[in-house]
Amino acid sequence: MQYDPIKRKLGVYFNKTPFLRKTFYRLLDLLLLRSWHVRKALRQWEGKHKGPQNILDAGSGFGQYDFYMARRHPQWKIKGVDVKTEQITDCNNFFTTIGLANARFEEADLTRLDGENSYDLVLCVDVMEHIEADEDVLANFNKVLKKGGMLLISTPSDQGGSDAHHHEHDNHDGVHSFIDEHVRDGYGVNEMTDKMKRAGFSRIEISYQYGTPGKIAWKLSMKYPILILNTSFAFVILLPFYYLLTFPFALLLNLADVKSKHKTGTGIIAKAWK
Repeated sequence: MQYDPIKRKLGVYFNKTPFLRKTFYRLLDLLLLRSWHVRKALRQWEGKHKGPQNILDAGSGFGQYDFYMARRHPQWKIKGVDVKTEQITDCNNFFTTIGLANARFEEADLTRLDGENSYDLVLCVDVMEHIEADEDVLANFNKVLKKGGMLLISTPSDQGGSDAHHHEHDNHDGVHSFIDEHVRDGYGVNEMTDKMKRAGFSRIEISYQYGTPGKIAWKLSMKYPILILNTSFAFVILLPFYYLLTFPFALLLNLADVKSKHKTGTGIIAKAWK
């Protein structure tokens, strides 16, 4: 199944006005469980770090997390980087239009990051699973962080990765991957820990997300709607009625997942300090 093309089409639709773009961000924050976990981790970090901060959003995409941070902390300087020129241009235009001058966006390859000891926090959401040279990227994150700075990663785990499987393989049921843009199925906790250690990080904390409640929420809020839109994007007119029925359940399941500790899950959230 094609996940990224559907995201791009929705992004184009919601980018017609600043109001729609903000609505899109809000919907992502509510529906995407990873956003719940990432924002929880960001709130925990910001509670211990007052005053101006330099932030790198490595793989900024639509700019969802940059918008969240820039609005909450006008004194922070946030740089979002991505390999997609159109998304960089789009984000710069949008943030300029709404007057958020403390976030800017640049095209960059994470395997060739410049600068040393520049950032207090590096955020990397749903990116590592797309990169073959992941250890080079982790080493670059360590390089650009200040001493004591933190790297925050959210990525699929090797326990299912929210139905993400390498595009050359079928899953155990013989069904093609739901998300076929990944270069790996996901990370094991020990695997990510070892790679972070080799990259030079001194302290590492990794936990599972997308436990049992999260797996159900993912199917309700994301998988089934994307499957419908893959059939025909014209079905987008049905989504408000679909979410009218399913959204309350997805919301409660997201809340349960983010409030719980999971022995296993299809996603991981990793923190590492330089």
